[in-house]
Amino acid sequence: MAHFAYLAILVACLCGTALLELVLRARVYSKPQRLFLSAFPVVVIFTLWDIYAIGQGHWTFDPRYVTGISVIANVPLEEVCFFIAIPLCSILTLEAVRSVRGWTVGDEVSEPGERP
Repeated sequence: MAHFAYLAILVACLCGTALLELVLRARVYSKPQRLFLSAFPVVVIFTLWDIYAIGQGHWTFDPRYVTGISVIANVPLEEVCFFIAIPLCSILTLEAVRSVRGWTVGDEVSEPGERP
């Protein structure tokens, strides 16, 4: 069961912040293009960093806590999932705070009849 520890932590993080989408109406999942544009560079940059670091022997992953599935160049599945899940959790948290506080960033779409 320890092989799923890393994935279990990521699932717990996603479940915890998914409540922000439902309860505080963070509206992250309703904007998939915006979410993709925010998360994709993180996934690419940090996966490349991991490929380099693993290849150079700078770090490894304890086989007791990962499934053993490598996505690309010995980068564990869990590590790539981390690069997707944690930015998603961060964005959900930020958008939930913005929703509660009423903060705007200038990219909000006005409702018909509303002043921008």
